[in-house]
Amino acid sequence: MKRILILAVLVFVCTSAATSQPRSTARGIDPEIQKMIREVSAKNIEASIRKLVSFGTRNTLSEQDNPTRGIGAARDWIYAEFQRFNVECGGCLKVEKQSFTQPKAGRIPEPTVLTNVIATLKGATDPDRVYVVSGHYDSMCSSPTDAKCDAPGANDDASGTAAVIELARVMSKRKFDATIVFMTVPGEEQGLLGAAYYAEQAKQKAMNIEGMFTNDIVGGVTTKKASPNRNRVRVFSEGVPSNETEQQAGTRRSVGGENDSASRQLARYIKEQSDKYLKTFRVWMIYRRDRYGRGGDHIPFVERGFTGIRITEVDEDYTHQHQNVRTENGVFYGDTPEFVDFEYTANVTRVNLVSLASLASAPAKPTNVGIVTSRLTNDTELKWDANKDADIAGYEVVWRDTTAAEWTNSKNVGNVTTFVAKEMSKDNYFFGVRAVDKNGNKSPVVYPRPMR
Repeated sequence: MKRILILAVLVFVCTSAATSQPRSTARGIDPEIQKMIREVSAKNIEASIRKLVSFGTRNTLSEQDNPTRGIGAARDWIYAEFQRFNVECGGCLKVEKQSFTQPKAGRIPEPTVLTNVIATLKGATDPDRVYVVSGHYDSMCSSPTDAKCDAPGANDDASGTAAVIELARVMSKRKFDATIVFMTVPGEEQGLLGAAYYAEQAKQKAMNIEGMFTNDIVGGVTTKKASPNRNRVRVFSEGVPSNETEQQAGTRRSVGGENDSASRQLARYIKEQSDKYLKTFRVWMIYRRDRYGRGGDHIPFVERGFTGIRITEVDEDYTHQHQNVRTENGVFYGDTPEFVDFEYTANVTRVNLVSLASLASAPAKPTNVGIVTSRLTNDTELKWDANKDADIAGYEVVWRDTTAAEWTNSKNVGNVTTFVAKEMSKDNYFFGVRAVDKNGNKSPVVYPRPMR
């Protein structure tokens, strides 16, 4: 009996010693991300939203040289905020105004200067790998070309802009492997113009943008507080890529993959990271590019071959979007701050934060991932190129039933570039591969293409 007791104590001690080691690393929990989550401030977000609303209107066509009213005043205030964060972090940010002239067309009645306000946090070890997070700082009344009416735009989209500003404040205090671009854009209400300009410039420069997040209407409108979906946010992602070629379409039709674009993998990654770090606020993946009849600033990116998603509150109230401020038949119309839930916006900011921090800390996605189709077999053979990351530990193979929305199974296969899943036919499952570093950080999954 005494020997049994001693053995039991030894087992307990050994187990305790093992669990006292950083098990958090094994589970992929980063204590620095947890710290950043706590630093996100609903009060700061509220202050930013109210400041943006104070400019009266932020219509893209409004005044650019008035220090207190119009799009120019908003632009300069955001720029000053980014500059302030740059001073606080000792010059870690590259803060710039990206200005261009939008020609007369559509909702632009005359040539107009538009300015994207950008703060770039350069990556420490892999600076050419880029993640962009944005909100649009312009607003509108009922008419997108009315530059004079009051257009507070508290939810659409001071909320998304405030989220980006808060992300820049918190994340600029840290270093990440990859580069993060914090961006606010105008011209969204006139046709996604600011985002389109940045995306086109990025395409021409062959930038490696591995993920683009747009936050648009993330204020958690207060009239919907009783909704059963209150504690989650939608992440929209396209299935069939907007830039798919005919050849790629033919391959997709023959083997599947309509649900496995890079944007869908990014959405799954955001949900996975949010589920890991946030216990009371969830991501609801919506397998659509955007809402019916609507569009967001991720679209110019996906149309140019980049990976992009849209983040939006679950329940919208259209009496508080794109409305002249008024009371009509006893109903108040207008996008004003009292209809924004600032803690909800803070939670959406945290979703962005854990996802961006995880992406920028993780290794790059594996490249040239393929599934071998040259022979008939009930095994599945996967191949990929070795990552160049200095801290790469290995790779993880994931799979799911063809009807499953998310990856359900995984296997760490080590630091190899091939793996054979025995007695698992490629005809019966969807497979993917992702890279893992020595701290347990994981890249998004890459869906394999058929190869001989």
